[in-house]
Amino acid sequence: MKKISKDEMATFGENTRLVIGGREPSEYHGFVNPPVYHGSTVLAPTTKDLLNHTPRYSYGRRGNPTNDSLEEALKTLDGSAGVVLCPSGLAAVSTALLSCLSAGDHLLMVDTTYQPTRQLCDKVLSRFGIETTYYDPLIGAGIEALLRPNTKAVYLEAPGSQTFEMQDVPGIADIAHRHGATVLLDNTWATPLFFDAFGHGVDLSIQAGTKYIVGHSDAMFGVVSASRKAWPALKSFHGDAGQCVAPDDVYLAMRGLRTMGVRLRQHQESALRVAKWLAKRPEVQRVLHPALEGDPGHTIWKRDFKGSSGLFSIVLQPAPMEAVAAFLDDLKFFGLGYSWGGYESLALPFDCKTYRSATSWDPGGPCVRIHVGLEDVADLIGDLDAGLARFRAARG
Repeated sequence: MKKISKDEMATFGENTRLVIGGREPSEYHGFVNPPVYHGSTVLAPTTKDLLNHTPRYSYGRRGNPTNDSLEEALKTLDGSAGVVLCPSGLAAVSTALLSCLSAGDHLLMVDTTYQPTRQLCDKVLSRFGIETTYYDPLIGAGIEALLRPNTKAVYLEAPGSQTFEMQDVPGIADIAHRHGATVLLDNTWATPLFFDAFGHGVDLSIQAGTKYIVGHSDAMFGVVSASRKAWPALKSFHGDAGQCVAPDDVYLAMRGLRTMGVRLRQHQESALRVAKWLAKRPEVQRVLHPALEGDPGHTIWKRDFKGSSGLFSIVLQPAPMEAVAAFLDDLKFFGLGYSWGGYESLALPFDCKTYRSATSWDPGGPCVRIHVGLEDVADLIGDLDAGLARFRAARG
């Protein structure tokens, strides 16, 4: 296999880059996949090399060839200046935020953020003297009024967690940059395949790699990609904080990355079919999916995104929790569990009234978040059809 330069790699399509990024079979005896390096201690050839840190690797926590292969593949995919690997999606969020915030700083955090991110802000960052202000995801240019002299970071999520509001990422990023703030984005839902974070003004792009990168519900993993401006601080904090990922989990993430393109397209196609079917059901008030025409965020999604994934939510007709449980408890193909992005379909009832502060959430009925996996759509629809019949009967 001919060695490919980085400049040449940039000319290839996304799926080609997913397959070949970070692979150098000539360096590991022709094997297609890089070996998994288990190790902490790295031996130096001489005292001088040891003390001057001249070898490429110095200690297992500071990287190994397995990590390098995945980091290079991810850089190739999103066009970032650098990538760090973290042991979970939340670890990636905390690493990104702490790389650009210090005591006395002010953070603008989108109100629809992933709930553990909110807990990080309220329980951890606050102890370090970092103040968080939550803002409406639909604020757009109005974000300027919330910026202060000490606002050092603006955090976005597009679409919003659970309720799928779309943000004007380039518009907000432009205003934030004019005020000297770093722009962070949780890009887990779309991945770099469907949203070019750096092309839309983001400085730090975060993914819970547990989801679509790993893709098989068998490893915890997170990643932060940085622009050239944000990379030095991210790299420094990541190393100083001792963040590292077990080599077997890195390998699972790399294995998942190779097929993410085909999986994500299938998730997209199946989810849209299921969402459109649900939108016609009388038991469903609304489907929250920005790729659907008529969704409030569809115009921004169509302008900025190249695709959608398998995750969306529905608002059911008013009903007691017993009816929601009747709908969900006997589903055959939709497991009841947290996370998403794996090959399997999932369903999760939620009510975010208690963890919104800048906005109110009153949808008029119980909500369920759905992740459409890789099962046959006809089977999934049949399962939901039976579940909605149970919901209707229990609702009375």
